[in-house]
Amino acid sequence: MSTKYRDLTANSQLAFTVWDVSCGKGEGLIGGATIHLFNMKKQLKTGKHKLRLWSGKEADGSINTTTPGKVPKEERGELERLEKLVNKYERGQIQRVDWLDRLAFKAMEKIKESENSQNGSSHLYLVIDFCSFEHRVVFQESGANFLLPSPIASTNELVTVYDPEVGKINPSEHKQLKLARSLNRGIIDRDLKPSSTERKSIQRILKYPPTINLSGDERQLLWKFRFSLMSEKRALTKFLRCVEWSDVQEAKQALELMHKWESIDLCDALELLSPVFESEEVRAYAVSVLERADDEELQCYLLQLVQALRFERSDKSRLSHFLVQRSLRNVELASFLRWFVAVELHDPAYAKRFYCTYEILEESMLKLGAGASGDEDGFKLWQSLVRQTELTAQLCSIMRDVRNVRGGTQKKIEKLRHLLSGLLSELTYFDEPIRSPLAPDLLITGIIPSESSIFKSALHPLRLAFRTANGGCCKIIFKKGDDLRQDQLVVQMVSLMDRLLKLENLDLHLTPYRVLATGHDEGMLEFIPSKPLAQIISEHRSIVSYLQKFHPDENGPFGITSTCLETFIKSCAGYSVITYILGIGDRHLDNLLLRDDGRLFHVDFGFILGRDPKPFPPPMKLCKEMVEAMGGAESQYYTRFKSYCCEAYNILRKSSNLILNLFHLMAGSNIPDIASDPEKGILKLQEKFRLDLDDEECIHFFQDLINESVSALFPQMVETIHRWAQYWR
Repeated sequence: MSTKYRDLTANSQLAFTVWDVSCGKGEGLIGGATIHLFNMKKQLKTGKHKLRLWSGKEADGSINTTTPGKVPKEERGELERLEKLVNKYERGQIQRVDWLDRLAFKAMEKIKESENSQNGSSHLYLVIDFCSFEHRVVFQESGANFLLPSPIASTNELVTVYDPEVGKINPSEHKQLKLARSLNRGIIDRDLKPSSTERKSIQRILKYPPTINLSGDERQLLWKFRFSLMSEKRALTKFLRCVEWSDVQEAKQALELMHKWESIDLCDALELLSPVFESEEVRAYAVSVLERADDEELQCYLLQLVQALRFERSDKSRLSHFLVQRSLRNVELASFLRWFVAVELHDPAYAKRFYCTYEILEESMLKLGAGASGDEDGFKLWQSLVRQTELTAQLCSIMRDVRNVRGGTQKKIEKLRHLLSGLLSELTYFDEPIRSPLAPDLLITGIIPSESSIFKSALHPLRLAFRTANGGCCKIIFKKGDDLRQDQLVVQMVSLMDRLLKLENLDLHLTPYRVLATGHDEGMLEFIPSKPLAQIISEHRSIVSYLQKFHPDENGPFGITSTCLETFIKSCAGYSVITYILGIGDRHLDNLLLRDDGRLFHVDFGFILGRDPKPFPPPMKLCKEMVEAMGGAESQYYTRFKSYCCEAYNILRKSSNLILNLFHLMAGSNIPDIASDPEKGILKLQEKFRLDLDDEECIHFFQDLINESVSALFPQMVETIHRWAQYWR
């Protein structure tokens, strides 16, 4: 029998009796409990409730029930208090803060385990889940309102008044806006020109980063002068943010104007693919702009374009078809697209969408004839890409076997080489060459067992030496048990920033080594011959004496060649700026590496966008040893270092919109430091660009930043400086 909510009385109860149906009739009674449907404030109960069962009793539904499910107050402990808060949290009455919530739930699990082990309670409980509504449901008798104000007046109790219209559009304001934006005004608007004050306001709005939401007045201003802005390509993305897409006529006019607008840059096209823009026509227009990009530029953004598939309206979108079509013309794009899509198949919410793109790529490639992409036909090309997955599966199997070996790293290395030479000798010489997953234009023909090894660390990553078809050798690191997607994103950003700096004729000798996540907990990294600064300091006492070993010059600065020192200074400057902008955390002398030619670079990016496991991280990631290698904070080489830093910072600030747009497209990804709070992460990134300052002010700002960070490394100890100095210990 069903009952309507409106027919319930204030004292309505639900009575639950639990039976064990495996027992005979009348023997399987476990217990019963009763719960009131309305609380003391006459509000309908929602969410989860834990009832204590009265063992061996059927639930008693009378008003003075003998089987109340509520645990008596005097018996309630910490566990009951936490369960009540969890219930509020699930109903949305407690604000969600992902990183804090994860910590809280872990702590609660521990409390639950300890209480259960201590008490060893014999009570049985039943958890019931009432449905929730958009607003609180309150009991009220029909007719006159019997909730008299007298008891409220006599106490200091705080009364909550529920307003169902909070957060909704004000109808009178909406009507005024519609009248102001009436499409009939289109004829007048065509000839409107902004005044000097309005022009200044418009220019200010156009300079906004893509992260800023426009106010009602700003939207109104851009809509009013939309016709005069059509020759201003920067204005299109801002104009499209002003459109009331729910108004069919307004949306139609906006789309007509969009196609007549001055053609936009690729950076703005990436903004139109962000989750802000839902219109299929707008997203298709963005793809048509991307068609102008050459393969090299497209590869720079491919990771983000694959993530943008999450924001499309359908599985077979214009964007997915575009990515597949371009991949058919370039085997490198095809290989990376296949991997980027395959990794996302682990995401249950979007697995179907990514699988659809994977299928389109496979079907399209198999239809390719011979000569369409190099000398291979489509079938052979696809098979060469599938063999990459087979190779990574075999490497995972090797890692399992090697980890199970008892003994030190040397024993594990012996086992690895034994496996490659014996049981898995097919990996020493492949039947057919395989395209390297890290560099698909490179064909690898087998692994060289004698040159392969294992790193001494918890996950025991493999260092593998592959033969190449051209007679060379390439070394890669294979990791299992680590999510490399965050590292992949950071190194992609380093590569992009290196490209942006070189376009302005500034080569800072960066090392954007290749990284590819081949699963949610596995992947490959390019092996770069180098040594951690910790090892260099331990063996050579200083960076300078290490570089003297490879590039000695009696007449050069500090006894090394000026070219080598210049390379070192430039790479230090490049990474100082990039790690500052991206908010890279957890820096220590083991994840700063130095190459023989003087190039310094960073590895292991487990903390980004301002997150850091150590308290009080300094704003700039500069260590004492780096500054000493430049001759100290008073030397001419250190001054040159600061000059390179400021120049690089101002160059990258010019491309802030591009970098912010790329991060915005990652908003739906499963990368830990973005997924925890995408909006906050992107705003932190935007803050680092200091878009409120001009170039000259930025030079002063950045120099002060460097000086503050470096003064922390040398004796004058102020409290904050002391904290920053502790960071490197």
